[in-house]
Amino acid sequence: MDESKQKFRLTSLERAWILYDVGNSAFVLLVATLIPIFFNALAEEGGLSSVEYLAYWGYAASAVTVITAVLSPILGTLADTRNFKKPIFTFCVAVGVIGCCAMGMASTWLPFLLIFIFAKVGFSGSLVFYDSMLSDVTVPDRMDEVSSKGYAWGYIGSCAPFVVCLALVLGAGSIGISQMKALNLALFITAVWWLVTTLPLLRQYKQVHFVEVQEHAIRQSFARIGHTLRHLKEDRQVFWFLLAFFCYIDGVYTIIDMATAYGTALGLDTTGLLLALLVTQIVAFPSALVFGRLSGQYPSGTLIPVCIAAYAGIALFAFFLKHQWQFWVLAVVVGMFQGGIQALSRSHFAKIIPPEKSGEYFGLFDICGKGASFLGTMIVSVGSQLTGSANVGVGSIAVLFVIGFVLFRVSCRTEHAKQV
Repeated sequence: MDESKQKFRLTSLERAWILYDVGNSAFVLLVATLIPIFFNALAEEGGLSSVEYLAYWGYAASAVTVITAVLSPILGTLADTRNFKKPIFTFCVAVGVIGCCAMGMASTWLPFLLIFIFAKVGFSGSLVFYDSMLSDVTVPDRMDEVSSKGYAWGYIGSCAPFVVCLALVLGAGSIGISQMKALNLALFITAVWWLVTTLPLLRQYKQVHFVEVQEHAIRQSFARIGHTLRHLKEDRQVFWFLLAFFCYIDGVYTIIDMATAYGTALGLDTTGLLLALLVTQIVAFPSALVFGRLSGQYPSGTLIPVCIAAYAGIALFAFFLKHQWQFWVLAVVVGMFQGGIQALSRSHFAKIIPPEKSGEYFGLFDICGKGASFLGTMIVSVGSQLTGSANVGVGSIAVLFVIGFVLFRVSCRTEHAKQV
């Protein structure tokens, strides 16, 4: 019994690693809620229709993912070099924090969108190195639990600055400031929160698994990523998992990135949307912890397909969404499975790759994750413009979950065949 309790006691380094999830999740929540709403206000001032607004927001999200997809494997491979991971991670965090502050300076929709892309690329880049740190921070037997706690505390921790930001924006008139000024303050508060919660990890983290520094580190990084890509098919478990992850997590991130934009385009009440997405964060906290505990009883190969199937149902439900109460139902169900599918996918991948090449492999992981989400956002954007209906675009991403489910089962069968 004592041994079981000890198993779930976090080390100081594990807590510092989890704390970064608490910090960057505040930015994620802002991107999913307030930022699209204010972009919508700027877009209306610029004469854009609701469908054009949704489309341009989708194109911006797609631009972020394409840029991240190009940079992630290169920087990830370079970060595997001894003493390179922390400096590159620090640079990406700085880009994200500065961009977060700078968004409040834009007065028209196009500069706002460009700065948003800048900030989101920094954020996405930092996650490549943050995720790859997992193999240095803890041991394989604890990865599912630590990864799940990261997402869980990220969800609930992000609510603290968000509640303050939401109060500022919704109560701007009563305290004598404009909503744009309130947004500036919200962005600044989020940036400071993100920066402060990063400091413990920067102080404590040391790269344990690495490739030794060579004479031409950058050139060798390109050579290593080229070698890995050429031989990726030989490790069939990793290969099929990445294909599966490409599909199902694409749909997950599309729902996260475009939830508020989708509800706004349907004409749903803004305050109701924000509160519903806050409920998502609150529900996600215990749900992620539950999945972390379940991972001690059931393998991730069993739990991940359950989450994928649930998300397929969410996408189909979104196709018929018309009323505010339906959005609330959607928010609760998303919260139940969001943390589980993200945390278990991260730890599952960390356990099947070489730890000394974690940055390189997590660069590929990011391509197949956030880097792949351009497909989902493009489906929503193009589908909305061609049909004039946001429901059609969002509902059609269900096919990504179906394909992802099938490919993940192939990956699991490959693992069993390898063991036999």
